[in-house]
Order: sequence, then C-alpha cells, then structure tokens
Amino acid sequence: MTASNRSWRYLMMPLAFAGMLSVSSAAELNPAAVTYKLPDQIPWSPVDARGAQNAVVVGDPSKPGFYMVYTKWTKGNHFSRPHFHPNDRYIVVLKGTWWVGSGPKFDPDHGTVAMPAGSFVTHFGKEVHWDGAKDEDAVLLIMGEGPATATEVEQK
Repeated sequence: MTASNRSWRYLMMPLAFAGMLSVSSAAELNPAAVTYKLPDQIPWSPVDARGAQNAVVVGDPSKPGFYMVYTKWTKGNHFSRPHFHPNDRYIVVLKGTWWVGSGPKFDPDHGTVAMPAGSFVTHFGKEVHWDGAKDEDAVLLIMGEGPATATEVEQK
C-alpha cells in the first residue's frame, strides 16, 4: 500500500465516522424558532357525555383570541344538539367522516351531510348547527376566535 493511499484512508475515516453519527442522532431544534408536540404528547380530555374528546393545541378557547382545538367525535351516533357559537369557526376533517346538520331540527338520520377526511367547513357565528359521528371516529381541527362558547337552542 502506498503512502498516498494510507493518508486518504486516515482522512476518510473521521469523515465516515462523523457521517454515521449525523445519521443516527436526531437534530436539535431551536425552541425559540420551533416548538412541537408528537401525537403521544398531546393531552386529550376524557370522552364527555356527548361522545367527544378535545385537545387544545394553541391558545385558550375560553378566552378572547385565536385558538386551535382537536376534537374527536367517537363512533356510535354521538352528536351535539342544535347550538350556535358567537364567532365563526373553521374546521378541517383530519380523519374519518364527520356528519354536519343545520337548523333547530335535530335529525341525525336524515338531516346531516357527510364530510369525509380532507373536508373544510365553516360554521358561521350565531347560526344554528349540530354535528357528530356515526359509524366511525371523526377527528377535526377546529380554529377560531374565542371565547368559543356554545348556546343551545330549542329543538323542533
């Protein structure tokens, strides 16, 4: 083996070792630039009496200001009852099929429209609607301006 071949080998070994380390170690992100939560780090509430779970990911829906909430409607004909919110809400269906109805007549069997994953829905402020899940879980991302109160209306 010539001297020049040996010197290339010695120069390449540290570079190869550094390359292996960079592949096996995770990058460290600057928390001043990026924050994140992996799915198992998102704190979901227990399932409520309506069959829904929530996880606040940005803001506080009970206070003025922008918020984002994951909502999961569990399968089994779980629905909210007719209600309205004071402000517009913007919803993306992330998983499953979400069923949406409007007006004070509550009729999940005949008065709903299926919103499959990928759908985008706007609930306009002060307009009556209701929604939920039938035969599969539906996971939503809901965004809006708080406070995100709900006022139930008399069902007809």
